[in-house]
Parts: sequence; structure tokens; C-alpha cells
Amino acid sequence: MQDAGPVAIVGAGIAGLTTALCLARQGFEAEIFEQADSLKEIGAGLQLSPNASRILIDLGLLPALEAVWSEPDSVALLDGRSLRTLASVPAGSYARKRWAAPYGVLHRTSLQKILLDAVAAEPHCRIHFGCRVESDAEAAIDRAMARPPSVIVGADGIWSRTRTSIPGAGAVQFSGNIAWRLMVQSSEATALLSEDRVTAFLGSNAHLVAYPIKEVGGFNLVAIVGGKAGGSVWVGKETEEGRRELATAFAGWHPKLRALLTSATAATYWPLCTVGDGAWHDGTRTILIGDAAHAMTPFAAQGAAMAIEDGRELALCLAESQDVPSAFARYDRARRSRIDRVRKRAAFNRFVYHARGPIRVGRDLVLALKTSESLAADLDWLYGYDAASAARLF
Repeated sequence: MQDAGPVAIVGAGIAGLTTALCLARQGFEAEIFEQADSLKEIGAGLQLSPNASRILIDLGLLPALEAVWSEPDSVALLDGRSLRTLASVPAGSYARKRWAAPYGVLHRTSLQKILLDAVAAEPHCRIHFGCRVESDAEAAIDRAMARPPSVIVGADGIWSRTRTSIPGAGAVQFSGNIAWRLMVQSSEATALLSEDRVTAFLGSNAHLVAYPIKEVGGFNLVAIVGGKAGGSVWVGKETEEGRRELATAFAGWHPKLRALLTSATAATYWPLCTVGDGAWHDGTRTILIGDAAHAMTPFAAQGAAMAIEDGRELALCLAESQDVPSAFARYDRARRSRIDRVRKRAAFNRFVYHARGPIRVGRDLVLALKTSESLAADLDWLYGYDAASAARLF
């Protein structure tokens, strides 16, 4: 777009910060409005698959990432009752070769800090802390900026305030699952967990994912179980009742895994909610990205990756379109099919991970027939995706 005004971004999470950097690389001025007074430690571990890491590498962030992340050699699926290995997908150097980008695991806070430092060093970016958008996002942003923005990007998460200004936007829905985040020190877990792999333990109506977090010298655990909705709660602290419910969900699992969950600390939980299909933009100047637009369950570990892809493709669509409405339409065409396919993969993984009875037996037989190479090939469409090339197809 010629002579485009500044772009306002609501939210300084992974989606907002990545979008600001991508816009800056295209010559846009980006101003980020964050309700918190500062960015504090939020969340725990994060998996960055190659489709996301290649975007961050293009932004010049690989050295900073390599200083804090680990690149596991594999992603393994194990039976939660017997600890028998069901399947393994190679990662590590194999991922760099096959998908031309690494597969890394790190603390979410570390990624956010890397992005924030990059934004602070970027002359085209400016961040405003302590700016809460309660309602009428467009009016609030217009008042806060010296020059009205040409685009307002709602990157303010699943409980987005910006979304209320988009007619026909999707609604938040509880998925029926609760995710527990826990941490365990390496000294307490190395007999069961490996520092060179991501491990997913599968069981009836529940699964547990574990991977190393180099920054804390331990493992991040994510236990996903069926549960009740907790209202507009993003994250909650553990209670004795909650811990008992978690233990009950894994009652039939291997004793070593149950002991691991009992000894794990820093437990928090969050209801897994999604944002249903709906409009992502108003056709004029306001658009939603990341969880604000299409929050999904974490069964494919792609929530952060989709937000990062969104930022890259939105920046390209704005840069290569004649005006904002055509850029939004182009972005919508580029992202709808991609998001839909990833959602379906997450739903499929939930079915596979939580299988029981004859379905579980059939799952194990199918996985036993698959080679590591064929399992990796099944992920080419996901991990080999190039957001820059995809945006230019539309």
C-alpha cells in the first residue's frame, strides 16, 4: 500500500510482537498497545515447530533463540499405562534438513522477551504499556495515537476486547478439556523423561506431554484431561480439590507417571477454550489475528505457530495490496483453509491421543506399521509450510 498510515496493534503477546516486527520489515510504522504495565512471566513451556521458527529466523532471531531453547532429537508417543513406545517422529538435525528450519522447545516467557527486545531495537516499532482497551477499540486507539491508524490489529487473545467490534466474529466456546501446567526438576525426572525428546504419554480420555526447558533446568509437563468450564478464566492456581481430580484422571496410569505428577510443582490449570468460526475483520480497518480470531485446542501444538504465521501473512498482504479492504480479503483467503486444516489435525490428534477400548488397540496397530520417515512425511504440509509463499499465492 502506498503512503499507508501507522498500524495499531492491541496486545503485546507473541502474536502482537511478531506482527509488529513483520510489519516493520515491510516499512510500516507499528504501535503496540498493551494493558499490562510490563510484560511479566506468563505460562510455561512452548513448542516451536519449523513452520513458526522459520519466520522468527527470517526476522533475525535465531541466535537469541538458540541461546535459550533446546532442539529435541525426536517427538515420541508412549502408552501411559505400560510406557511402551508407540511411535517416534525424528526432529533435531532431521527437522532442519527435512523442513529447512528447527523444532525447538523453550519457556514462553523467553520467546516473549526475545520478541520484545527485537521490538525495542526496531525504529519502526513503539510499544505503549498500561493501555487497556475496554470497549470501542477503534475510538480508544484513535484517541491514543497522534495520527489515526490505517489498520487496527486485534492481537489481544481469546478474551479479546477488539473482537467485540467485529460484526459476526466467532464466539468463545469451552472445549470440554482442562490443561494442567506443571514443572519437574531434571533430577527427579530423568529416569522417566529424556532431555533429548518431546514425550507424549497417551491414555483413555487424557494425555501428558513432557519436554525439557533448558532455562529452568527441568521439564515442562502439560496434562490434558476432561473437565468442567470455569467461566472467563485464562489460568488458575491449583487447589487440593483440583490436585485430587488430576490424580483421579491418571489413576490407571503407570505408577512412575503418577508419582511424577504428584511430585511436580508450580501447578496451574486453564480451561481449554476455542473461538468458533466467524468474521476476522470488519472490511475496513480492524482485523483479528491469533487466538483473538481462531483460538484452537493445543492437540497439535500449533497455537503460537498459527499466531506467528498470521503476523507474517498479514504484513505481506498489507504490503502487496492496493488498499486495506483488498489486503484483508487476501489475508482471509490465505488463512482460512490453513487454519481449518490445522483445527482438523488437532481434533484428529485428540481422538488418537485419548482413544480407549478397541479404538486404542487399532490405533496402536496402525502406529506400529508406520515408520518414522512416514510419520514425518505426514507432517510435511504442517511443518514445511512457508507463510511468505502462501500469502503471495492469493
